[in-house]
Amino acid sequence: MASRKVIDARADSEGDITHVKLEGNQRFTPVKKAMEMADRGEIENAHSVHRRNAKPHLRTNPDSQKSNNLDDMAGDK
Repeated sequence: MASRKVIDARADSEGDITHVKLEGNQRFTPVKKAMEMADRGEIENAHSVHRRNAKPHLRTNPDSQKSNNLDDMAGDK
């Protein structure tokens, strides 16, 4: 059962999301670990994307808000 939410994100100099902050945590979690958690259904507002010809990445679930997209959270508007 999903119980955590992504509430903030950090990106590297190339704009790739490297860490996310989960609700209730004080520290940022590496995106690889967050993807593993999302794959297990432990994050309610995000999922990991695994495509054959692309680098795996974490994505927030679609909705009508732009402010909860990882790029916006990381300041990469």
